Amino acid sequence: MAYDEGLAERIRERLVTDPGITEKRMFGGIGFLHRGNMAVGVTGDDLIVRVGPEAMDAALARPGARNFDMTGRPMRGWVVVAGSAVAEDEVLGRWIGEGHAFAASLPPK
Repeated sequence: MAYDEGLAERIRERLVTDPGITEKRMFGGIGFLHRGNMAVGVTGDDLIVRVGPEAMDAALARPGARNFDMTGRPMRGWVVVAGSAVAEDEVLGRWIGEGHAFAASLPPK
């Protein structure tokens, strides 16, 4: 499955200044990891964000967000945000910031 390279590039532009960020192919798309911990990614046209279990309910209440479920078992602490919901740079930036902050709070892998 191809992923939205334009969305991936928009993410790269926001994370380029952090030397702890690496990219890895995953989930049929691409993931952006902070010191080995997934922060955000792109699958298809959608954004994946690791928000953590405590922020899950608030994240799901936002426009375009849904459970991240690729196997029939939703992953607690992860959401998928419709690509159309992150068309505005400000909205995308907030999501990236949340995913990056959560990944940065974890010990390096």
